[in-house]
Amino acid sequence: MPKRDGEQVAVNAAGSWYLIVLGLSLVLIGGVFCGLMWRSFDRARQMHAWPEVPCVILQSEVVESRHDEQSPFQYQLVLSYGYEVGGKAYTGERLSLRGNPKTTKRHVVEGQAKELEVGTRTVCRVDPGNPEIAVLKPDSKAPGYSIWFPALFVVGGAGMVVKAALRLRAARGV
Repeated sequence: MPKRDGEQVAVNAAGSWYLIVLGLSLVLIGGVFCGLMWRSFDRARQMHAWPEVPCVILQSEVVESRHDEQSPFQYQLVLSYGYEVGGKAYTGERLSLRGNPKTTKRHVVEGQAKELEVGTRTVCRVDPGNPEIAVLKPDSKAPGYSIWFPALFVVGGAGMVVKAALRLRAARGV
């Protein structure tokens, strides 16, 4: 049975509204991820600008732990290093700004411990606004180079919204 003009307009309108909601969802989700990735990139960029100061490793050991008998062992580098800023001595414990991550790969943590043996002289980056915060390895800028991917969702979603809105507008003119 053929559809009358009014029924066809209603079907087109429902489909257009569906595409608008879907497109706005893509814009929202892509926008959130773009914002999070930009924040990570910006923090890493700032960390790379922090001044480097000499430091010495005071403690470096691999610690083994596990949540319960069923879970695998996790390994973490327990680290301590001393540095000086403005004539005042400080002690840092962070490998990166997020701390010292745990992993189930013992060889990774043992490699870090070997690289950062007690007595090793290296450099750490110190937050100029708060010299109590220092890191041995600044965060990666990779999120800034990958932000294009969630941006595709923003652009694609916005395109869906525009096209569906134009269809709605044209349908109302019928």
